Amino acid sequence: MPTSFNQSVIDEFRANSGKVGGYFEGGDLLLLTTTGAHSGVQRTVPLGYVRHGDLLMVVGSNLGSDRHPDWFHNLMAHPQVRVELGAEEFEALAVPAEGARRDRLFAHVVSKEPGYGEYQRSTARVLPVVVLEPDTTSADEGPSEVANLADKLMEVHVWLRGQLGRVREEVETHFAARAAHRGPGEPPAPGLGLQIRQRCLAFCQSLEFHHTSEDAHLFPGIEAHHPHLADVFERLRAEHRTVARLQRELSGHLTDIAGADPEAFRGELERMSTELTAHLAFEEETLLPLLKEIPFPPAGPAT
Repeated sequence: MPTSFNQSVIDEFRANSGKVGGYFEGGDLLLLTTTGAHSGVQRTVPLGYVRHGDLLMVVGSNLGSDRHPDWFHNLMAHPQVRVELGAEEFEALAVPAEGARRDRLFAHVVSKEPGYGEYQRSTARVLPVVVLEPDTTSADEGPSEVANLADKLMEVHVWLRGQLGRVREEVETHFAARAAHRGPGEPPAPGLGLQIRQRCLAFCQSLEFHHTSEDAHLFPGIEAHHPHLADVFERLRAEHRTVARLQRELSGHLTDIAGADPEAFRGELERMSTELTAHLAFEEETLLPLLKEIPFPPAGPAT
């Protein structure tokens, strides 16, 4: 649970479109909501932020202590976070910067907020600089308005395809930079290891949630009204199990993306991409006609 001080700041922030008084008055403040690494419970904390061009950054200073703050451990386990900035609220991917890029960004942070330099000098721990990337996956191919369950399914599928595309692009960029690098030191291009890890993890967690919800709620409800489609639903469930196995294999490679074998990683990603793309297409072909008659969101009880 948030401390009473943090909760009072959160309440004031939300009541005044991001403006607070007292210790934080006039400062750049946002609210970050993460999912507990072990509990799975959502936690919200007020944090100072720094901008650098289009980048929105927070620093895991923990007031200069020798351990990372809890919210940092949370976002490493669950990279999708929610950000409240002024009156705006959006979902984001939390990506800690790496190596030379982290050092450059931290130098910019200190130039704007020197206190972070004092925190770094008080601990041997390298203070994480976390970039909060708004989820801007294109939904141009999805429904412009969600009016029924078919529209909602397509909205989720478009998001999943977009995220998978971004993962593949970043993997190719990362391995191309590694292959082109000559000499000692880091590759000249910014390292993408943690970025790939965070995006893959966010994608896999969203996909797992989507498939679990379908297996537990969507499929049984439709199957009860369309028993002649039992074979279709058995195939969809089997495909869910196949995709889940591929996700686990891919996650094994993510434990050390920097040292991963490029061909092995590409192979796992390609297999999952092929299986998932075919699965989504089959699901749309069979389920969309049935779901168009079901309004979304569902109507509430009559009053």
